[in-house]
Amino acid sequence: MKQQAIIGVDIGTTSTKAVAFGVAGKPLFQYAVEYPILSTDPEMAEQDPDQVFEAVLKALKTVSTLVVEGEYSLKGVSFSSAMHSLIAMDGEGSRLTNCIIWADTRSKAQANALRGTPKGLDIYLQTGTPIHPMSPLVKLAWLREKHPATFEKTAKFIGIKEYVFFKLFGEYKVDYSIASATGLFNIFTLDWYPEALEVAGVTADVLPEPVPPTYSFRSLKPAYALKLSIPASVPFVIGASDGCLANLGSNAVQAGHGVVTIGTSGAIRVTSDKPATDQLERIFSYILTPEHYVLGGAVNNGGVILRWFRDNFYALEAAEARRNEIDPYDLMAEKAAAIPPGSDGLLCLPYLLGERSPIWDASARGCFIGAHYNHTREHFLRAMMEGVIFGVYSVGKALEQTVGPIDAIYANGGFSKSAMWVQMLADVFNKKVMLTETPEGSAFGAAVLGMYALGMIENLEEAEQMITVTQTFVPDQAVHQQYMHNYTLFEELYPKLKDTFQKFTEW
Repeated sequence: MKQQAIIGVDIGTTSTKAVAFGVAGKPLFQYAVEYPILSTDPEMAEQDPDQVFEAVLKALKTVSTLVVEGEYSLKGVSFSSAMHSLIAMDGEGSRLTNCIIWADTRSKAQANALRGTPKGLDIYLQTGTPIHPMSPLVKLAWLREKHPATFEKTAKFIGIKEYVFFKLFGEYKVDYSIASATGLFNIFTLDWYPEALEVAGVTADVLPEPVPPTYSFRSLKPAYALKLSIPASVPFVIGASDGCLANLGSNAVQAGHGVVTIGTSGAIRVTSDKPATDQLERIFSYILTPEHYVLGGAVNNGGVILRWFRDNFYALEAAEARRNEIDPYDLMAEKAAAIPPGSDGLLCLPYLLGERSPIWDASARGCFIGAHYNHTREHFLRAMMEGVIFGVYSVGKALEQTVGPIDAIYANGGFSKSAMWVQMLADVFNKKVMLTETPEGSAFGAAVLGMYALGMIENLEEAEQMITVTQTFVPDQAVHQQYMHNYTLFEELYPKLKDTFQKFTEW
């Protein structure tokens, strides 16, 4: 009898990954396809949804073929996706816009007008989504104000995962997890929140139908079944959001265990059996399943910082590394490791894309403080990496103040491939940090959720039996103290520069 396999598909910001897993959770095959972010001004961040959809098809086709050739039986496909995207669709099922992604800040005026008001606080407390331009709630308000003709023509407002499923199955449905990150969904009643819909200027009928993350589609359109070489009867589980699934895929479903994920952006999260919000509106409260809530905060600036630095300041070295079959990021990490912790007094606020938690300021900008004649390019590189970790640490402090102490951290996402960067995380947080067998936590989390939805496992907690810790990083107390000296300065900088950042955006 053939062994069973399930494919987890993770629709990310810069790429889609498909990873096949065996029933014991062992990764079998994987493939990723990249795509660009479209931006013609600093506040715009869009993607071509058809390009993303083609990436999903290519990644899924490649891995499903490897599954069949490996003589496995494909049990199902389950999905993870980035949050906060928005696409306008007409009544014929054609898109009217590109996919406006989380990093787009054109709705900051609408967010600023709502944030800090009693109505804004009420919406946050009921939806669990902080008021910020990332949120489809304020994206809709912006679209209604700035592009009224498009807004009026729209029959459905959806996100990128809903677009993929509409193309594959012809149905508009959204899982509770993705819905809970829109700012439009009541996390207590599991339905669209009327007060939020009023602010957005929409009614529930122009939004997809909310369904549990275990919901399965079972009638793949024949053309795509043929293209993917997947039987139309193979179930596709709708899944959940990438952040929530990263917790599941990292074994952080018990109290005191947190997950730090740094891919394009970054986040720190814990899992709870109930939602929790913060009167200061610093953290989010998203749904994994109706019995599992993921609490935490996200930073806009994670690996995208290194990508920017690579493309603008390491382009020649990166090209040479690729010719020698070396990952440019490995080269950069090696160079940064030669600089002492604290970057010899150079500090970076890494807000190239504005910032989400805990400051929720789309007008924030990146800057270096303390630059000296003796600083080199590598000092700036290390200071940026430290700035990213400081940003995540500031979220972690807010999270602990709200829900209690975090005892240990699981790390995943692209940064987890860099031992130097993971050690930096352990040293800043002063906590042990663990890596698991698969760094692609969201794809594995999608696979585990798919196993649960399809009856392959009895509960999500069985994921613990499938996860092996491969490496543990222990904090260095002396280095932690050095970082805390710098972090104190880091914490002081944003309040002092906030008004200046706002002036920059007004140019």
